[in-house]
Amino acid sequence: LLKEEDEASKKRLVELKGEISALQEKSDMLNKEWEEAKRLAQGSKVIQQEIDEAKRNIEIYQRQGNLEKVAEIQYSVLPNLNAELQRVEEADKEKTNSIIREVVKAEDIAKIVSHWTGVPVDKMVEGTKGKLLRMEELLKARVIGQDVAVASVSEAVRRAQAGLQDASRPIGSFLFLGPTGVGKTELCKALAEFVFDDDTAMVRIDMSEYMEKHAVARLVGAPPGYVGYEQGGVLTEAVRRRPYNVILFDEVEKAHPDVFNILLQVLDDGRLTDGQGRTVDFTNTVIILTSNLGAEHLATLKDGQTSESVRGQVMDVVRKSFKPEFLNRLDDIVLFNRLDRGVMTGIVDVQLKWLEKLIEDRDLKLHVTAKAKEWLANEGYDPIYGARPLKRVVQKEVQNRIATLVLKDEVSAGDTVEVDSDGTNISVHKAGEPKEDKVVSIK
Repeated sequence: LLKEEDEASKKRLVELKGEISALQEKSDMLNKEWEEAKRLAQGSKVIQQEIDEAKRNIEIYQRQGNLEKVAEIQYSVLPNLNAELQRVEEADKEKTNSIIREVVKAEDIAKIVSHWTGVPVDKMVEGTKGKLLRMEELLKARVIGQDVAVASVSEAVRRAQAGLQDASRPIGSFLFLGPTGVGKTELCKALAEFVFDDDTAMVRIDMSEYMEKHAVARLVGAPPGYVGYEQGGVLTEAVRRRPYNVILFDEVEKAHPDVFNILLQVLDDGRLTDGQGRTVDFTNTVIILTSNLGAEHLATLKDGQTSESVRGQVMDVVRKSFKPEFLNRLDDIVLFNRLDRGVMTGIVDVQLKWLEKLIEDRDLKLHVTAKAKEWLANEGYDPIYGARPLKRVVQKEVQNRIATLVLKDEVSAGDTVEVDSDGTNISVHKAGEPKEDKVVSIK
């Protein structure tokens, strides 16, 4: 930045120097607190050692019959040492947020073990009951317009967490049915974040890669003597290394029939043996399979009509593709609603919240008016393709124009980008400056 001549770089350099100065002051203060806490901790330890030594000396002098020394230690030395220890401990208690703690708490151990093993902290520390009871509320904030699907998944997870489900089976197993872009994959990510505190705790397997019979072996690994034997299976190795996971089998209807023989064992017994003979535990996983089967019936739903009204037609299609023994092992078959116009504003909010986090790295703020949100919702609405067109509209009409403002240095750190609309056009500009309308083609 010292070599840069533009105003934004100079401003950023001044800000960095101020941040470095503030951090240096904070570092000095923390070092001072640490030294004081260390002194108090060492002081109490030394005094305690002196007390223990005095008590041992009492026993020695009693055996020697030296009552004068016994009396001196018992009525002079020990009281003074105890008083000094009490004074140091009280001084230490006054510093409630002391840097040095002599007691290791359960939360401290849980965080370290969680970091090593990938097991969520909540699995080792109690206190998740309230969170489980609010599961629908938390999932609905991320998955819009799929209340029935969210409720079904939440109920299954609560059963498992309460211990009212077969412990030898996965936490939950679901078949998600619905047209494209309605939130099936997003619910998987939200579920991974809720159950395992990390939305990346998900293994995604595209079943279009397993349409051939020979490809099925890749899930559990090649048998001894074959190429790739030492590598392990795609499915088994992922779960063996990280046993707490959401496993997503995408477009499962495209898989070879032999894949379902493997899934039957996982869904029923919660375990699978890989190519090297190791048994992999699936009881701490959530199994989700997605499919577009019956989507033609769901796509014809009218606004306000739920997917349950066509469940019969959809299930007729599903039964033609999957065997009864496979469907019976699933906890639930969840139908996703076709997105109607009424939920698009909520999806716009989710997309904009993601965009806000994205531009925070450049120290920019985003303000989107209600009219702009309505415009985005209308332009991004497509009953056939769900929310994906909305994502493209936000990218094209908002993200691209913000990128242009940044590259032209029309906005800098600390500025607010405003997005507004007059109902026909949308404008993206620096807050407080005149709007520049963008003409949009009418569909």
